[in-house]
Amino acid sequence: MENPLARITLNPEVNHGKPGVRNTRYMVEAILEYLAAGDTIDDVLGEFPDLQREDILACIAYATASMKFKDIEVPAA
Repeated sequence: MENPLARITLNPEVNHGKPGVRNTRYMVEAILEYLAAGDTIDDVLGEFPDLQREDILACIAYATASMKFKDIEVPAA
């Protein structure tokens, strides 16, 4: 099974270096905001069809990891 955090990228030229999904302009923060507002994973996928279920789960995994550790290592793209 793939490490879900491998889908999360940090690139200073995309999203001002904030965590994003697969080096796209989809920020982890924005995806989490949709979920926190009550949207389901299927709602988010319907709104952004180029995302995959694994991308949404990776955002949740990133948020979970960030609560456990002071520093999270994410390779730069």
